[in-house]
Amino acid sequence: MREAYHVELEQLADHLAGMSVQVADAMERATRALLEADLSLAEQVISDDSKVDDARAQCEEQAYALLALQAPVATDLRTVLAAIHAAESLERMGDLALHVAKAARRRHPEPVLPDSVRPYFAEMGEVAVKLARQVEQVIHSKDIEAAKSIESDDDQVDDIHRHLFTVLMDREWPYGVASAVDVTLLGRFYERYADHAVSVAKRMIFVVTGKMPGYGTDDEI
Repeated sequence: MREAYHVELEQLADHLAGMSVQVADAMERATRALLEADLSLAEQVISDDSKVDDARAQCEEQAYALLALQAPVATDLRTVLAAIHAAESLERMGDLALHVAKAARRRHPEPVLPDSVRPYFAEMGEVAVKLARQVEQVIHSKDIEAAKSIESDDDQVDDIHRHLFTVLMDREWPYGVASAVDVTLLGRFYERYADHAVSVAKRMIFVVTGKMPGYGTDDEI
């Protein structure tokens, strides 16, 4: 019975890791759609979002079944609880990639981003996808140092996000209010995506240590 139980815990981790792959792929495609005004990629992200929602439901159903039927304690209990919270964060990452894709679709065939800010979003997209792929590895490895490095890498997205405000507040901004609103919202989507990756990493630290690292921000999208 215990062996079967631990197989189920491993399957739960596999489902979470699979979600990490899904949301990494979603943000990678959404960023390309944004930068290249690629409608087909945007539509793919939008249509695939339901798969992320289904994956979260599957993770939660399995986690609640383990709580109800196995009454886990100590590390096993932390694993199940962390999985429930991590699945929520991963679904939100998928939602944020969805928001980026919808912005690209809304402005198509015109590009959403002015040329002057495109490099910032290219870099934020690259780092965000990297973070999601690191999360996949941490879910499997439970490597505390690797989990902590995700928070350090998140600082890069935060720095770019802050710099965007400097660009937008420049009196010489020539692209108008609508463009400024688009850039502000899109910057926020990437910043929150990275924050949720950090949240999942912290849940993995909690599984190993029993202590939850402090949070600098809330969990809102």
